Amino acid sequence: MLSVPLPANETERQQALDRLELLDTPADPYLDTLTRLAHDLFQVKMALVTLVDRDRQWFKSRQGLDVAETERSLSYCSHVVLHDEPLIVEDSQVDQRFAGTELALNTPDVRFYAGWPLRDADGMPLGTLCVADPLPRQFDHQDRFKLRDLAYLTENYLHLQHCSQQASDLRDALSREQRKGMLDALTQLWNRAGLLHFLPLEQAAAEHHQLRLGLIYCDLDHFKQVNDRHGHDGGDHVLWESARRMSSAVRPQDVVTRNGGEEFVILTQVHDEQELLQIAERIRLAIASQPMQLEDAQLQQTASLGCALLGPGESAVDALKRADQALYRAKHGGRNRTEFAPCPH
Repeated sequence: MLSVPLPANETERQQALDRLELLDTPADPYLDTLTRLAHDLFQVKMALVTLVDRDRQWFKSRQGLDVAETERSLSYCSHVVLHDEPLIVEDSQVDQRFAGTELALNTPDVRFYAGWPLRDADGMPLGTLCVADPLPRQFDHQDRFKLRDLAYLTENYLHLQHCSQQASDLRDALSREQRKGMLDALTQLWNRAGLLHFLPLEQAAAEHHQLRLGLIYCDLDHFKQVNDRHGHDGGDHVLWESARRMSSAVRPQDVVTRNGGEEFVILTQVHDEQELLQIAERIRLAIASQPMQLEDAQLQQTASLGCALLGPGESAVDALKRADQALYRAKHGGRNRTEFAPCPH
């Protein structure tokens, strides 16, 4: 049961959300930049782009939160959507609207909340840009203006993204249920099923554009030690942060996937070996350039990468194997490096 009433226009609102084809899609580097700005600007534990779905709130972008979705019934964002106006809760324990309610009692990590509605082009509320923290705080008029401006940038980017050709291609290729099965919940990247789905599509697209299909295997170095020293929560954060850095280092049209564990595969359409290696090096440097901030420590993470170009008449699976072999050469060669697998003769 929903503890928050449904909006009177819920059917139309849900249809508008479904039309955007944003639910259960990979994380977006632009939106991650906006939530990171909100996180740092307001000095809060969490900053989120939240889409309020039928029985859940799903996070298109998240900082400071490990889960991809939570129940709609325990959601301040649902109140934003219901009333279609900003919601500021400086202290849920004393706020007359929420003190003593199931929402306040069962979400102790969200004692402070500030959410701004995100609407579609017709003004239908779809979700929020929100910030939250376990500690109460004051949120003055200047803070409201800053959150409003960040929400404006977020909302208009969502409109542009919906209109883009890439979004159109995704809508044509996959249903929402298919997307859910191909999305890795932790990293918000395509999973192995997504990799296998996009592999022939990217191969065909490369041939159509008279380009080469490049394959990059990326493996986080010494990842077992991360779990041993910092626990699985620390390891999950490193995986999440690594995924963000990879996505920001590649081009919008490149496909970034989590193949399993600490192993990632990137599909990219390039002209030649040099261009492929440049992309791989951007990924390597994005991971290694700055320490990752864990709750109890800073961690200097590195990655090893193996690259291959799909050869004439070669199957994509065989090219993936060559990239994987190059990855192991990079690891045996000292790690934190990139190796290229020449095409077979």
